[in-house]
Amino acid sequence: MENSRRTFLKIAGISALGLSAKPVLNAFAVSEEHGEKKEAKVIPKKGALTAKRWAMVIDTTKFKSAKDLEPMIEACNKIHNIPVFENKRHEIKWIWEEEFKHAFPDLENEHMNDRIKSLPFLVLCNQCQDAPCVRACPTKATFKQEDGIVAMDFHRCIGCRFCMAACPYGSRSFNFRDPRPFIKETNKKFPTRMKGVVEKCNFCSELLAEGKKPACVEASGGALVFGDLDDPESEVRKLLKSNYTIRRKTALGTGPAIYYIV
Repeated sequence: MENSRRTFLKIAGISALGLSAKPVLNAFAVSEEHGEKKEAKVIPKKGALTAKRWAMVIDTTKFKSAKDLEPMIEACNKIHNIPVFENKRHEIKWIWEEEFKHAFPDLENEHMNDRIKSLPFLVLCNQCQDAPCVRACPTKATFKQEDGIVAMDFHRCIGCRFCMAACPYGSRSFNFRDPRPFIKETNKKFPTRMKGVVEKCNFCSELLAEGKKPACVEASGGALVFGDLDDPESEVRKLLKSNYTIRRKTALGTGPAIYYIV
């Protein structure tokens, strides 16, 4: 049975790369020239927000309880057609709340500050500089863009879940069943997914293309700041310079692009 599954995945992966692969790869995925991997080029439209490397700073001092996080989570869920399943095992998460001990297991200690210990933290895809999920994906359904965003092509995903196993942050979800009947209100501007597909936060690439900031940022009331990490004059760089921040599991060397002011 296991051999049959492996054979299927190999065939499916080869087929996905072989059928109309060239135009898809040229537009989205990571290319390889002379043995060197290159990040996928982003061709911005007129009026689009652009950056050399997008990053986010989350100011946790502006949160007191889980209720404060709800507007950001709801904004993301609504715009990206996130289904609501009764079974928590089938839950699809792009941005969600997590306890400090789970979000930052390497930073926890028995004498922690009470506020930090009890505070819910917003977590999402870290848009890693060296993303293990990209290396693990056999069909290039997950790929890295020039602007630092780890993107996904849902149509190329074969549901092998190698990316989920590779992600150390639990930032990817798998559709164990058809999500479409469980979407409360469909946003026709963003594609719905299907059973057997992995998905995750994309830093609202579709909104950036329209000159808008991510939905969670707009709904945060200033608690979430989004900008170019490579621009010394950007708001995220100014916040990082003037505040102490932490990131998730930095010892792994993934280079997370999400910073937390504590």
